[in-house]
Amino acid sequence: MEQMNYNQSGLNQGILHAVAEMGFEQMTPIQQKAIPVMMEGKDLVGQAQTGTGKTAAFGIPLIQKIQPDSSGVQALVLCPTRELAIQATEELRRFSKYMKGVKIAPVFGGQDMSKQIQMLKSGTKIVVGTPGRVMDHMRRRTLKLDGIQTVVLDEADEMLNMGFREDIETILEDTPQERQTVLFSATMPQAILNITKKYQRNAALIKITKKELTIPLIEQFYFELKSKDKTEALCRLLDVHDPKRALVFCKTKRGADALSGELKGKGYPAEPLHGDLSQGQRNAAMAQFRHGKANILVATDVAARGLDVDDVEAVFNYDIPQEEEAYVHRIGRTGRAGKEGKAFTFVVGKEIYKLRSIEGYCKTRLAKGTLPSATSVMKQKSDKILNQAVRLAEGHNLQLTGSMLHKKAKESGYPIEYLAAALLQMQMGDEITEISQEPHWAAAPAKKKKRDGKRKRNPGRRRN
Repeated sequence: MEQMNYNQSGLNQGILHAVAEMGFEQMTPIQQKAIPVMMEGKDLVGQAQTGTGKTAAFGIPLIQKIQPDSSGVQALVLCPTRELAIQATEELRRFSKYMKGVKIAPVFGGQDMSKQIQMLKSGTKIVVGTPGRVMDHMRRRTLKLDGIQTVVLDEADEMLNMGFREDIETILEDTPQERQTVLFSATMPQAILNITKKYQRNAALIKITKKELTIPLIEQFYFELKSKDKTEALCRLLDVHDPKRALVFCKTKRGADALSGELKGKGYPAEPLHGDLSQGQRNAAMAQFRHGKANILVATDVAARGLDVDDVEAVFNYDIPQEEEAYVHRIGRTGRAGKEGKAFTFVVGKEIYKLRSIEGYCKTRLAKGTLPSATSVMKQKSDKILNQAVRLAEGHNLQLTGSMLHKKAKESGYPIEYLAAALLQMQMGDEITEISQEPHWAAAPAKKKKRDGKRKRNPGRRRN
């Protein structure tokens, strides 16, 4: 499919201004297919993974169709989690930055109800919320759906997995029958098909194939390691590639906690993100990640569902995902909006067979990576520290500390160069050793039992 420019889509100038400001030029496949259908007012089923630009695919038409002079809520977006509702709201607000009268309000659990009621009363046109909190507002009559023109079910399969089916049906029943119903889902189980059959009319089906999901700007590597070497390998790759933001995926909550703690102990600004954290802790971790105070987020798959952060330069599969589809979800969080990204997968032992299964699913081959040598990592670290020292020397008067260094050199008998090298070593941390990358599980063939043709006698058996 030939890519379409946003300027060719007939969108409002305010939206085009916002899109250009965000750095977007070409539509993604899901946007190119979905936006015209939604603009026509047709029902739509879109099958697309995270990272394909689906929020813009439904968000831009929603904003374009809003009538600022009409009262009441005109569009409703349902999301499975608070995090996804917040992310979708932020993105919709960016698209509507230059559109007057298009107010967007998020409603979700864990936030003060009175604050949400105040937002809903202030002329909100688009509501983005979780099913449970939307139902709460419906019961309180603080959210009326009789003026709804479009309903979007985002991550519909995840909402069903979380047990929201009854809530979704109750919400849909309370909206006008002539509404437009739009559904986006990564998978299409029978439960999704049942909803489309019951609540949609002649819906257009848009499916982004695996081939279209392959993002060529993501470089994908794998490393065969021993389990005990994975953390050191992660640190080396972080040192050499120095990503602005990185996502590290673990298979368990306990593993995410342990790894983030270990990284912090080594001086890396890392935060965990998993389901056992309170909403306040999760919000704090995300705020630090977005604002660059912690550029490494160690997450589980469930907690990262719906995570949408720009400028993630690298994804690390510290633990290889059990499901092939999860691999696509994970790496899709980098290489967005025409930017380059890298994905690194650690493989231990017979997990190499799982990697081959992932390659078959994605119709691609991962390059076998070579870890940076101990010497190259030390050079990288020293260069970084020394460059920082040079910048400090250029902008500060170091006469006092310089005299202290001269005095200590004279007292100790060590040359100044030796003391400076010791200070550099302290900043660099412990010396590192080489890591074996041989497929150790296959190195030693299993020993065959010798057969000598003689039957061994059971020593515990008495002969008569």
